[in-house]
Amino acid sequence: MLHDFMINLAGEHGNEQDGGKTNEPLINYFIAHGYGMEYYSEEDLRQVFKEMNALQLLFPANGKLKLIELYANWRSKHHSYWFKKWYKKPRRH
Repeated sequence: MLHDFMINLAGEHGNEQDGGKTNEPLINYFIAHGYGMEYYSEEDLRQVFKEMNALQLLFPANGKLKLIELYANWRSKHHSYWFKKWYKKPRRH
């Protein structure tokens, strides 16, 4: 159940038709309970989740294996960039 919650919260449910609306109640729950608020504003947290969902929406669902492999390689590099961006943000102030 917790794993499913995290997958859905991160926008990794693979439902690109809803434009990320499926995880909106989970994001509201996350924010309402104050998770991460000691480091990030509500606006920041919403942006974090929006970026996670956008990355999932770029998956080439009908792509050939070569394109999927290129995407996976790029996604791995992007995850590293994205993590560093958000990890360092509260420490810059």
